[in-house]
Amino acid sequence: MPARSPARQPAEPGPRSPGALDWFDSTAGQALLGAEVGAVERMLAGCPALPWLWIGVRAAPLPSTGRGLVLHRRDDGFGGPIRCRLPLPLASESLGAVLLQHALDDAGKADELLDECARVLTPGGALWLAALNPWTPYRARWAGAGLRARDPASWQSTLRRAGFSRVAISVQWLGPHWRTAPGSGVEAGVGATDRLRAGLAFTANKRVRALIPPAPLRKLRWQAS
Repeated sequence: MPARSPARQPAEPGPRSPGALDWFDSTAGQALLGAEVGAVERMLAGCPALPWLWIGVRAAPLPSTGRGLVLHRRDDGFGGPIRCRLPLPLASESLGAVLLQHALDDAGKADELLDECARVLTPGGALWLAALNPWTPYRARWAGAGLRARDPASWQSTLRRAGFSRVAISVQWLGPHWRTAPGSGVEAGVGATDRLRAGLAFTANKRVRALIPPAPLRKLRWQAS
């Protein structure tokens, strides 16, 4: 479906007030973001032919691979080379990948942005969503900052509602368990102990509609002998 007509570009923003996402500027926040750099690079390397969109927190290292648009989450929308609000001023089915790096960790509802991500992705395109892990002891480091951590089952349900294939949603746990010192060992995995890492990341693919719909089943009739 075509994009809805977005409102005109918002006026130049004034001074930014502190928000929950500013926690990522801290030492603990930087330790988590630093552990996610490799995952972001691998994701972008998987779609070399198509442009991509990255939306994340200001403190995150910016991706530099290929052709893409980088936007930062703001209280009133998104900022970067363009300033906008939802709906995104991007053509439908124009992107090979969308990356959301903690862009929803202060939001109560994620459906509207994820619906837009599904709209702008090509059929079979990939979404990468990084969020805080509610099961980690690292949550003590963001306690009181106003951030929200949702469990994986809740995220998976939200992704399915947005149109991402249930069979094509995978999860990986990223970041430190507790230490904030860089280079403290492997910082990603899918094992039992990895589920206590500070962050988790979902990779999901947009559903692809079959070109030829399945033929309806013919009704069976009992015949008397």
